[in-house]
Amino acid sequence: MKVILLENVKRIGSIGEVIDVKRGFARNFLIANKKALYASKENIKEVEKIKADLSKKDNERKQEATNIAEQINNKEYSVQKLSTENNELYGSVKPTEISKLIQEKNKVEIKPSMIQPVEEIKSLGKFKVKISLHSEVDAEIVVNVTSADTIQ
Repeated sequence: MKVILLENVKRIGSIGEVIDVKRGFARNFLIANKKALYASKENIKEVEKIKADLSKKDNERKQEATNIAEQINNKEYSVQKLSTENNELYGSVKPTEISKLIQEKNKVEIKPSMIQPVEEIKSLGKFKVKISLHSEVDAEIVVNVTSADTIQ
Protein backbone atom coordinates (compact mmCIF):
# COMPACT_ATOMS: atom_id res chain seq x y z
CA MET A 1 0.00 0.00 0.00
CA LYS A 2 1.38 3.40 -0.92
CA VAL A 3 1.22 6.21 1.65
CA ILE A 4 2.63 9.73 1.97
CA LEU A 5 4.45 10.50 5.21
CA LEU A 6 3.31 13.57 7.14
CA GLU A 7 6.26 13.43 9.56
CA ASN A 8 9.70 11.85 9.81
CA VAL A 9 9.39 8.25 10.94
CA LYS A 10 12.51 6.45 12.14
CA ARG A 11 13.72 3.74 9.69
CA ILE A 12 10.71 4.40 7.39
CA GLY A 13 11.17 7.75 5.65
CA SER A 14 10.87 11.53 5.82
CA ILE A 15 8.12 14.12 5.32
CA GLY A 16 6.41 14.09 1.94
CA GLU A 17 7.97 10.82 0.86
CA VAL A 18 5.71 8.29 -0.88
CA ILE A 19 6.52 4.86 0.49
CA ASP A 20 5.17 1.34 0.05
CA VAL A 21 4.25 -0.38 3.33
CA LYS A 22 2.10 -3.30 4.39
CA ARG A 23 -1.61 -2.53 4.55
CA GLY A 24 -1.91 -3.32 8.30
CA PHE A 25 1.05 -1.11 9.24
CA ALA A 26 -0.39 1.73 7.15
CA ARG A 27 -3.90 1.50 8.56
CA ASN A 28 -3.18 0.55 12.17
CA PHE A 29 -0.13 2.70 12.85
CA LEU A 30 0.75 5.34 10.27
CA ILE A 31 -2.74 6.56 9.35
CA ALA A 32 -4.25 5.94 12.80
CA ASN A 33 -1.53 8.11 14.40
CA LYS A 34 -1.78 10.77 11.66
CA LYS A 35 1.76 10.07 10.49
CA ALA A 36 0.66 9.35 6.90
CA LEU A 37 -2.11 9.66 4.29
CA TYR A 38 -3.19 7.31 1.51
CA ALA A 39 -1.17 8.15 -1.62
CA SER A 40 -3.91 9.46 -3.92
CA LYS A 41 -3.21 12.16 -6.51
CA GLU A 42 -5.16 14.73 -4.46
CA ASN A 43 -3.30 13.86 -1.25
CA ILE A 44 0.08 14.06 -2.98
CA LYS A 45 -0.73 17.57 -4.25
CA GLU A 46 -2.01 18.58 -0.80
CA VAL A 47 1.15 17.34 0.93
CA GLU A 48 3.37 19.18 -1.57
CA LYS A 49 1.55 22.42 -0.67
CA ILE A 50 1.89 21.97 3.09
CA LYS A 51 5.34 20.31 3.10
CA ALA A 52 7.10 23.46 4.37
CA ASP A 53 4.59 23.80 7.20
CA LEU A 54 5.00 20.12 8.13
CA SER A 55 8.79 20.51 8.16
CA LYS A 56 8.49 23.53 10.44
CA LYS A 57 6.26 21.60 12.87
CA ASP A 58 8.65 18.65 12.79
CA ASN A 59 11.58 20.97 13.60
CA GLU A 60 9.60 22.39 16.55
CA ARG A 61 8.92 18.85 17.82
CA LYS A 62 12.60 18.02 17.39
CA GLN A 63 13.62 21.13 19.37
CA GLU A 64 11.15 20.20 22.13
CA ALA A 65 12.54 16.64 22.18
CA THR A 66 16.09 18.00 22.38
CA ASN A 67 15.14 20.15 25.39
CA ILE A 68 13.59 17.12 27.13
CA ALA A 69 16.65 15.01 26.29
CA GLU A 70 18.93 17.61 27.91
CA GLN A 71 16.82 17.48 31.09
CA ILE A 72 16.72 13.69 31.49
CA ASN A 73 19.75 12.31 29.62
CA ASN A 74 22.11 10.19 31.76
CA LYS A 75 20.02 10.75 34.90
CA GLU A 76 19.45 7.95 37.39
CA TYR A 77 16.00 7.04 38.71
CA SER A 78 15.47 4.71 41.66
CA VAL A 79 12.66 2.19 42.04
CA GLN A 80 11.94 0.05 45.08
CA LYS A 81 10.37 -3.34 44.41
CA LEU A 82 9.69 -6.48 46.38
CA SER A 83 12.29 -9.15 45.67
CA THR A 84 13.24 -12.73 46.55
CA GLU A 85 16.48 -13.79 48.25
CA ASN A 86 17.96 -14.41 44.77
CA ASN A 87 17.49 -10.71 43.91
CA GLU A 88 14.66 -11.58 41.50
CA LEU A 89 11.71 -9.19 41.39
CA TYR A 90 8.10 -10.13 41.90
CA GLY A 91 6.95 -8.91 38.50
CA SER A 92 9.07 -6.43 36.56
CA VAL A 93 9.58 -2.71 36.09
CA LYS A 94 7.32 -1.63 33.21
CA PRO A 95 7.63 1.42 30.92
CA THR A 96 4.52 2.93 32.58
CA GLU A 97 6.32 2.94 35.94
CA ILE A 98 9.42 4.53 34.42
CA SER A 99 7.19 7.15 32.75
CA LYS A 100 5.60 8.00 36.13
CA LEU A 101 9.05 8.25 37.77
CA ILE A 102 10.24 10.76 35.17
CA GLN A 103 6.96 12.70 35.51
CA GLU A 104 7.35 12.94 39.31
CA LYS A 105 11.06 13.77 39.35
CA ASN A 106 11.45 16.07 36.30
CA LYS A 107 7.86 17.20 35.56
CA VAL A 108 8.34 15.95 31.98
CA GLU A 109 5.63 13.87 30.36
CA ILE A 110 6.92 10.88 28.42
CA LYS A 111 4.62 8.29 26.87
CA PRO A 112 5.35 4.70 27.90
CA SER A 113 5.55 3.78 24.20
CA MET A 114 8.67 5.97 23.88
CA ILE A 115 10.51 3.94 26.53
CA GLN A 116 12.58 0.98 25.37
CA PRO A 117 14.43 -0.94 28.09
CA VAL A 118 17.67 -2.46 26.75
CA GLU A 119 16.73 -5.65 28.62
CA GLU A 120 13.75 -6.68 30.73
CA ILE A 121 14.00 -5.35 34.27
CA LYS A 122 13.27 -8.43 36.39
CA SER A 123 16.01 -8.29 39.02
CA LEU A 124 17.76 -5.84 41.34
CA GLY A 125 20.48 -3.64 39.91
CA LYS A 126 21.08 -0.82 37.45
CA PHE A 127 19.59 -0.95 33.97
CA LYS A 128 20.03 1.33 30.96
CA VAL A 129 16.80 2.49 29.35
CA LYS A 130 16.59 4.20 25.97
CA ILE A 131 13.90 6.82 25.40
CA SER A 132 13.00 7.67 21.80
CA LEU A 133 11.76 11.27 22.00
CA HIS A 134 11.78 12.01 18.25
CA SER A 135 12.83 10.15 15.11
CA GLU A 136 16.24 11.88 15.43
CA VAL A 137 16.50 12.46 19.22
CA ASP A 138 17.09 9.76 21.83
CA ALA A 139 17.91 9.97 25.51
CA GLU A 140 19.32 7.34 27.84
CA ILE A 141 18.60 7.01 31.53
CA VAL A 142 19.58 4.54 34.24
CA VAL A 143 16.96 2.81 36.37
CA ASN A 144 18.34 1.65 39.72
CA VAL A 145 16.15 -1.12 41.17
CA THR A 146 16.55 -1.63 44.91
CA SER A 147 14.80 -3.97 47.30
CA ALA A 148 11.85 -2.66 49.26
CA ASP A 149 11.73 -5.82 51.36
CA THR A 150 12.78 -9.40 50.89
CA ILE A 151 9.91 -11.86 51.09
CA GLN A 152 10.68 -15.52 51.81
